[in-house]
Amino acid sequence: PTTPTVLRLVAAIKLKLSYLFLKLHFINRIFCIFSVFYLVIMCTMFVCFTLFHSHRVFISNLQKEIEKQSGYRSSRKRRSEAQYDYEVYHSLEEIQSWMFRMNTTHPNLVDMFSVGKSYEGRPLYVLQLGKKRRLQKKAVWIDCGVHAREWIGPAFCQWFVKEAISSYQYDSVMTRLLNQLNFYIMPVFNVDGYRFSWTTDRFWRKTRSKNHKFHCRGVDANRNWKVKWCDEGASSHPCDDTYCGPFPESEPEVKAVAKFLRKHKKRVEAYISIHAYAQMLLYPYSYKYATIPNFNCVESAAHNAVTALYSAYGVRYRYGPASTTLYVSSGSSIDWAYRNGIPYAFAFELRDTGYFGFLLPESLIKPTCTETMRAVKAIASGLLKKCKTDREKFPYI
Repeated sequence: PTTPTVLRLVAAIKLKLSYLFLKLHFINRIFCIFSVFYLVIMCTMFVCFTLFHSHRVFISNLQKEIEKQSGYRSSRKRRSEAQYDYEVYHSLEEIQSWMFRMNTTHPNLVDMFSVGKSYEGRPLYVLQLGKKRRLQKKAVWIDCGVHAREWIGPAFCQWFVKEAISSYQYDSVMTRLLNQLNFYIMPVFNVDGYRFSWTTDRFWRKTRSKNHKFHCRGVDANRNWKVKWCDEGASSHPCDDTYCGPFPESEPEVKAVAKFLRKHKKRVEAYISIHAYAQMLLYPYSYKYATIPNFNCVESAAHNAVTALYSAYGVRYRYGPASTTLYVSSGSSIDWAYRNGIPYAFAFELRDTGYFGFLLPESLIKPTCTETMRAVKAIASGLLKKCKTDREKFPYI
């Protein structure tokens, strides 16, 4: 058809169909958008529901738990050595006062000295434990409180000193150890950070040194050692918890301990650092996946230690190279100690595995320290036995 009327009719129908198509297209797009929006809401609700029902609240009142550990202590508990309570956490001031008392009351077994000062000027005290003899003895270094929030560390170092002194001449193993070895015990490595965790931030980890470019303070004292410094497992950003520092040994605390260990490295047979938490016993390497030259000796010592620990309460510890057992980290103290000729370098990660985490209750101090004491005694006893090692290989890692 070609008449004008028919042509107008066809044009009108085309226009109507085009309009209807556009309308349907618009409605379809609105429907698609609504469908996506609906799906997002439903998925979000599902995820929230799943998370709510698949996670447990371990600590319902976190503030109350913190106050339990750092709250008011009766002066009766720290009036004398006999009344000192080893089953509660102690502030830096209390620990240092206790160290002075141990040094005064046990001159035949204890010698107290300082290896330097912290960033904020606090003395870095160490207790030397052992029967005093003219001949130089082999030594074991034990430090605690490298990370400020790990309060069970300083609690163990105090427990170790108490048990060693009280059982001397009564326990044949401890008597032999103190007669033939010296123990250097540093109850609080990171003194500034530890005090800050008591006064301001219970979960503080690092030292308290200032950074000129950022407002963030502190360096991870277990990433600041001069061995593969600031590589994998360490951060170069000052605000991160694993900040490696501006340069190796930038922290006065790390530098002071490193200087002492270098000076006595010919006598120090074992380096032990107490941390928390994970229930692990770790040894080098931390920074790479490789086997240490004296693997058989160190592995045997670790096995004996966790076996002794298990014998107390049946608590199981994993053990092995830090890199594969926990995670890769550079600039760690155990790698540094091993590199500098100390054949046995260990890091303990004490209780628990995450239920309480850094807020390990005081009721668990005694069992944790008792079982760890058995492990450390096993390591130290192993030093008195011969295991074929080649100390010349150690610096080349």
